[in-house]
Amino acid sequence: MAHTSAHVAHTLAAHIDEAFGLMGNGNAYFLDALLRGTSATYTAVRHEAGAVVAADAHFRTSGRIAAATTTYGAGFTNTLTALAEAAQARVPLVLVVGDEPTSGPRPWDVDQIAMASAVGVRTYTVGRVDAAAATVTAIEHALTYRVPVVLAIPYDVATLEIGEIPAVPGPSRPAPAAPTGEFTHAAFDRLATDLAAAKRPLLLAGRGAWLAGASDELGQLVELTGALSVTTALGRNIFPAAEHDLGVAGGFGAPAAMDRVREADVAVVFGASLNQFTMRFGDLFHPSTTVWQIDTDDRATNARVGGFIRADATLAAAELVARLKSTGIDGANYSDSGAQRWHDSVDTTADRAYAVGSELAGDGRLDPRAAASRLGEILPKDRVVVSDGGHFIAWANMFWEPSAPDRLAMVGTAFQSIGLGWHSVAGAARANPESTIVLASGDGGGAMALSDLDTAIRVADGRGMAVVFNDAAYGAEVNLYGLKGLEKSPMLIDEIDFAALATAAGGHGVVVRSLSDLDIVEEWKARPVGERPFLLLDLRISGEVIAPYQEEVIRVNS
Repeated sequence: MAHTSAHVAHTLAAHIDEAFGLMGNGNAYFLDALLRGTSATYTAVRHEAGAVVAADAHFRTSGRIAAATTTYGAGFTNTLTALAEAAQARVPLVLVVGDEPTSGPRPWDVDQIAMASAVGVRTYTVGRVDAAAATVTAIEHALTYRVPVVLAIPYDVATLEIGEIPAVPGPSRPAPAAPTGEFTHAAFDRLATDLAAAKRPLLLAGRGAWLAGASDELGQLVELTGALSVTTALGRNIFPAAEHDLGVAGGFGAPAAMDRVREADVAVVFGASLNQFTMRFGDLFHPSTTVWQIDTDDRATNARVGGFIRADATLAAAELVARLKSTGIDGANYSDSGAQRWHDSVDTTADRAYAVGSELAGDGRLDPRAAASRLGEILPKDRVVVSDGGHFIAWANMFWEPSAPDRLAMVGTAFQSIGLGWHSVAGAARANPESTIVLASGDGGGAMALSDLDTAIRVADGRGMAVVFNDAAYGAEVNLYGLKGLEKSPMLIDEIDFAALATAAGGHGVVVRSLSDLDIVEEWKARPVGERPFLLLDLRISGEVIAPYQEEVIRVNS
């Protein structure tokens, strides 16, 4: 005989091998069963939000679903911002929580189902007879729709003996959305005609294309059409041919590269939602550019889209390759006129260059561009970057080129949150045990998430680094509202010594006031992983340097 919590734990562990959590009354028996009776790995965090964020970061940096667990009541409500972020970012995870008894709420209970629903998350409640089945259903829902799911265990059900743990089939995975139907095939005909006639074709890919595994097919399409490529911030380096790639689109993009994008006569978007930041608030494409979007959504996600096809990115790209080849287009002999193909005529390396600035800004503090650029040269090549939200996010995106889309995760940007950075480190570290995990954080978000500073240092240890862009302010607010003349005092932060905090928590913190102070990174890399501590760089940067994407936001809001 096994109790309900054991049914949940054993069934979950058959499909998910990493769990992050904080124990309380509501999940004590679940954790006991998970740790004593399964092979799942459990990582303790210090704040309930950290459990969800770590599971979120685990998926973003590996593509493998993870679980989080907390108690009921206050333990659950502490996860809501992290749940909202995962929901808006379309990240699958399962949050196992305690809940009120089936007999009704106690004085300290809240309506957790309603609260989860308010941030766009569905709850499955475990019963006396369907604990294993409900667990599989929750996992299947998360994977099918790419969303977080809550799996609730009522307090009076948690320890009920309900028999042997059954074998439950599943979870099933949906087949990729195939391009079928008369209307879809007619749309492909029009798109293939547009691409065949294009003089300056452009392909833009996002996270959806990466999750679909479309890299090879997109590479074939680039070679076949002579297109330049560009990606969203979450699709970096999905295209195999870096020499034809303009980098990231939107406010993180290099100015010359963004000018080049506007030269395109036909643009095809694969697996990208075209949000306001990618679209540069409407200015990404020239008004004359024909824009097609291919996505698994049921409709175009931006008014700028002129043609839409609902399909899996991999299958759609392969279909386009086949149709173009059938018309006689050959990448090796693309133009019968002998004219140079667009991507062969463009120096993308020059287009992707950013202004670095001098070492120090006018106020005598580090120019964040110079510091980030130097770090981009010396950070470990095997890095996985996890970034908090805030004004500083531009610097990592501009200067720390990831080797693949899952080597850079920005947890917090979908919900416009800060304070989720430290929590992310544990999830990325468990997902990538042989890689160096690098956290990028501002001082505002870094201070907010300090509860899991210990977790980051404990879990990543000698394979972990943190870079805190410390301008003693909430930089985005200063730029948006301080420049409008609003009172600045609520936007400022007494300068925090993050280096001292990291050292106190068992890492090694270094205050960085000059580029030469960054030499510590080379020294740290030279030491054996097992003999070096977690390294934190407390960059004392200037708040006078405004990121280009923020200048776009300022322009729109003014």
